Amino acid sequence: MNQGKIIKSQFKTACWLPDQHSQTLFPTLFRRQIPLALTEEILELPDGDFVELSWTPSTESGPIIALFHGLEGSVESGYAQGVLNVVRDLGWQGVLMHFRTCGKKGNRLPRWYHSGDSPDIDYFIEFLKARYPERPLGAFGVSLGGNALLKYLGEKGDNSPLSAAMAVSVPFDLANTAEHLTTGFSRIYQRHLIRLVRKKVLAKHREMPLPMDLEAFNQARTFYHVDNMAAKLHGFDSADDYYEKASARQFLKTIKVPTLVLHSENDPFMTQAAIPNQSELSTDVTLELTQSGGHVGFVYGTNPLKPKYWIDKRFREFFSKVVI
Repeated sequence: MNQGKIIKSQFKTACWLPDQHSQTLFPTLFRRQIPLALTEEILELPDGDFVELSWTPSTESGPIIALFHGLEGSVESGYAQGVLNVVRDLGWQGVLMHFRTCGKKGNRLPRWYHSGDSPDIDYFIEFLKARYPERPLGAFGVSLGGNALLKYLGEKGDNSPLSAAMAVSVPFDLANTAEHLTTGFSRIYQRHLIRLVRKKVLAKHREMPLPMDLEAFNQARTFYHVDNMAAKLHGFDSADDYYEKASARQFLKTIKVPTLVLHSENDPFMTQAAIPNQSELSTDVTLELTQSGGHVGFVYGTNPLKPKYWIDKRFREFFSKVVI
């Protein structure tokens, strides 16, 4: 049986960031922002809603790379800025699609976004292909955005116009992630992220009453409870139904686009049981596993004042080979 590849990464964690939590937290707290000249655009969606796009400066030719951020991320996220700067340095053009409510404006419909929002990705990719039919297209997704991107790729199979894709720190099994974030130090991440989501949802409710128990939502302390209350807004029966249908793991076998997935075995957002095995990967998928690296961390180098990011390095290496 033809299978994808699981490769042992050459990544060596920075000795001054030895564990999964320091690797996870350092880029979020200390990664230096690099100014980007961006152009904003509104993309209208078929259901009457919209998403906000952030473009790097236009280039006449070369690949276009579409980016998809993680939970409560944006073009301001360090990993997004890092990759967009690599794209610029390569002479290509990058565009980040903010999931609904994650840009500068609130969306129009009584919903926000979730890990299975592959229809929005599909519409966006088709929009890019129609506008730039002669240019190669690549895609890059992180965490929630990586899950949605892999789901999209598996659903499209041979019909995606993408030339290549890369995903980082994907929550392959959403139920596993929801459970693991209730344990140990990982509860800190859950608490922080739920606080951000709650603030956004309550602000949205003030503008547009939502068909859900806001008092109960305000008291929710786990992602399972948050997802259970939001499920119907996003077309699912329950959190369990959402986890079952939206988890990327089941879609890896049908991906037909060259795809690199970078993941750490010590990712504090999930257990190793969430990591797919080789038989679950299509021949177009390479899973690069690091022993450490945390969640969207992968910081290396010997100088804390000049940290290096493996995500940027592997992005440059991978896309330089497969997109041109």
